[in-house]
Amino acid sequence: METKNELRRTVRQLKKEFSLEEKKRRSETIWRNVLELSVVQSAKTILIYWSMDDEVFTHNVVQQLATEKTVLLPVVDGNYLRIKQFRGLENMRAGEQFGIGEPTGDDYTGNIDVIVVPGVAFDRQCNRMGRGRGFYDRLLKMQNATKIGVAFDFQLFDSIPTEPFDVKMDFVLSETERVEILP
Repeated sequence: METKNELRRTVRQLKKEFSLEEKKRRSETIWRNVLELSVVQSAKTILIYWSMDDEVFTHNVVQQLATEKTVLLPVVDGNYLRIKQFRGLENMRAGEQFGIGEPTGDDYTGNIDVIVVPGVAFDRQCNRMGRGRGFYDRLLKMQNATKIGVAFDFQLFDSIPTEPFDVKMDFVLSETERVEILP
C-alpha cells in the first residue's frame, strides 16, 4: 500500500488529467447523488466547503442550497476551521492562507445536520485522507453531524492508509459509487 504522501502525489497527478470544465461536469453528477440522500433533503443546516480548482466543485450548489437551507462554510484560522454562514457572494472574501473564498460575519455556533467534506482520497470503508494538515479531522471530532465525503471516481480506493485520529465518513459519494457505513 502506498504511503499517505505517495497517494497524495498519485491523486495530484490524476487530477491534472482533467480540465476544470471536466471536473465541474463530473461534480454535477456527484451533487445529484448527494442531494438525493434523505439525510441531506431533511437537513436544515449543512456545512459544505468553497472548492478549490482541484476539488469537487461546490460554488453552484452552495448558492442553490442557500436559498432553502442554512449553508455554512469553513474559514481557516491558524490550524483550525471556524464556521460561518454563507450569505451570498457579496459577503465573501479571499481567505488569508489559501485564497479560498470565505464568508464574512460572525462564527456560527448552532447545530449542524450534515457536513460535506472534501478529501484527497477515500476508501470503501469510508476512510478519508485529506491534504495532511488535520483541519477537518479536528473539526469533525467536535461535531455530531452526518459526514459525507465527496470525490471523483479516481479518488476512491479499496483501501487507504489511516491513522487513529482520522475521522470516518458516514457516506462517500463519487460519480458512480455510494459507500456508506451501515448501522
